Amino acid sequence: MYVIIIISIVILLIAAIFINAVQQHREKQEAERRTELAKQRTIVDETENVIAASVNMPVSSRIIGILHNRILNALKTMNELSGTAELKQRISSTEQATAAALSDNSGAATEFSLPDNDKMIIQYIQAVKKLRIILRSEHSKGQIDSKVFMDEDKQLERLQVKVNVETLIKRGRAALQSNMLGSARQYFEKAKNALENQTPQDEYSTTKLATLNEWLHEIQSNLKSVNEKDRAKKQEEERDELDELFAPKKKW
Repeated sequence: MYVIIIISIVILLIAAIFINAVQQHREKQEAERRTELAKQRTIVDETENVIAASVNMPVSSRIIGILHNRILNALKTMNELSGTAELKQRISSTEQATAAALSDNSGAATEFSLPDNDKMIIQYIQAVKKLRIILRSEHSKGQIDSKVFMDEDKQLERLQVKVNVETLIKRGRAALQSNMLGSARQYFEKAKNALENQTPQDEYSTTKLATLNEWLHEIQSNLKSVNEKDRAKKQEEERDELDELFAPKKKW
């Protein structure tokens, strides 16, 4: 009798341990599922924000296609974890957007326009940096081949240089208008260095370098003229002091 009771207790303990282990395993799986869903939602939201920021940027349709494809892969993963009718609809529309962007061979727009204010410029720079990070990530996942990655990353790098150069030029011109020649020279020299470090040179860089060299030459000439005037003024003041010192004393 006691043996049966002991065996029953042991069986119940084993069953309780097994049930608890199964429950913990299910809870772990559910937690992992929720974590993965949150991760994929973040990828979707982040990529949609980059696409929205790219509307006014001279990037290729291929880049937009890569971004849509990133969203598509995230949505498919979400659908496997928690399939809904809404997700299936989004997958369908994203597939169409991806195909349309990747089939567009128009290339990147060549026109470039700097945003109006510093806040928008910062957002622009951040968007370009984010694009390069996403591109590198998709390449590491095997979503894009090496040639596409190198071509597109080079274009984004050039865009990054353009934003930097145009921002420095804008600040340099503002300094010139305020007659701050030293500050203007520093801005223009930084822009010049950024362009000179770009390889290979393109039409934009050669044109801007020529303009910057012209402006720097003008500033140097103006600074030289200012220094000469200051020196002449100082000499005149010293002469006046000497004249006053050695002038005949007046008799009262």
